[in-house]
Amino acid sequence: MKKTFLAVCLLALLPALATAQTVNPNAKVDPKNNKVSRPVVEKPKVKLMTRDELRACFKEQDENEAEATAILAAEADYKKQREAVLAEKDALTKEGEAISANADAIKAEQAQLIKDNEALKAKLPDMNKKEQKEAIDGYNQRAKASDAKIEEHNKRKDAYLARAKAFDEAIEPLNKLGKDLETSSLDHLDAVDAWKKACLNKSYDEADEKAIRKEQAAAAAAASAASGAGK
Repeated sequence: MKKTFLAVCLLALLPALATAQTVNPNAKVDPKNNKVSRPVVEKPKVKLMTRDELRACFKEQDENEAEATAILAAEADYKKQREAVLAEKDALTKEGEAISANADAIKAEQAQLIKDNEALKAKLPDMNKKEQKEAIDGYNQRAKASDAKIEEHNKRKDAYLARAKAFDEAIEPLNKLGKDLETSSLDHLDAVDAWKKACLNKSYDEADEKAIRKEQAAAAAAASAASGAGK
């Protein structure tokens, strides 16, 4: 039985081309009514693909479908990575702004502490010992609290810088992955076009298809057995 090779690597199946029919120019004419008798349709002889050609087409078809599946999976993974990087970029921007605002607040507090220290020095001679101790202790507590804020700020800044460095290092590989995916997609489309030219709408013998599918099943079984034996 004859079958026609249709495109299955595409998003939509392409219909086979209709076989052209020709009218016999030597059709007889009825002398009574001078009408042409029913034309004789000449069906052109269809050339079937050889088994080797069919085998190559099936092999390329399977490879193209596997490549398409791999590309789609890679694109989905790339999308997730890109979304994560963009989210990290937004988070780093907000964190940087918060750190900058916190630094400004600490600087203002430090400036106020310096002013308060100068004012305290001027007031100490007019205070008794108890008042002096309370004023100095109060100032030192404020200064100590400010120092703790500075230490915490520096830790937060160091963590931010580490994240920013990791972000910068992730950008180049991600961009390369995107370009590689684009190249793979274009190469895949070229491979599908080549397959269409060689195989699309080509007729072949169904018996050859069954034989090839049997070969493929046997090869897959042998490969599975070899893989299991190697474990």
